[in-house]
Amino acid sequence: MTGTLEHIYLVAEKRGETEARKKIELEAGLGIVGDRYHTYAKSCLAAEDPVPENHLSLIDKSVLDDFLASQAKDSGLEYADFRRSLITSGVDLNMLVDKEFMVGTARCRGIELCEPCAFLAATVHRAVLPGLVNRGGLRAIIIKSGSAEIGSSVTEALK
Repeated sequence: MTGTLEHIYLVAEKRGETEARKKIELEAGLGIVGDRYHTYAKSCLAAEDPVPENHLSLIDKSVLDDFLASQAKDSGLEYADFRRSLITSGVDLNMLVDKEFMVGTARCRGIELCEPCAFLAATVHRAVLPGLVNRGGLRAIIIKSGSAEIGSSVTEALK
């Protein structure tokens, strides 16, 4: 199973604007350098609090394409509006729950499905709640630092 990293988006601060990137650094135990979750994880460490297991989120491009095709052509929705860090193709993200996988040179582990939430429904479209159930992507942690860029492989890790 080999997939491809198609798009990268970061949000620097909570509820902030989404920013497209071509290349990222993924830091073990913290998240994507420059992303809000990375900043929050560092503040948790400084306060000696546990770091949440939401270092990054991934979603399949075909799922977004299906959802966008079901909306009015003039909806104006774009991939970035879904607030997932990494948009992939060619890999079944649901199958990566509890499994290790590589994004570029970073080793990650799938934690749970990233189901659509009320915030996403309020900011994108109310149809995301029923439309993306069990298809909303994957939450993962970074267990070995590395880098990735658009076009990088996303593959299940060898033991």
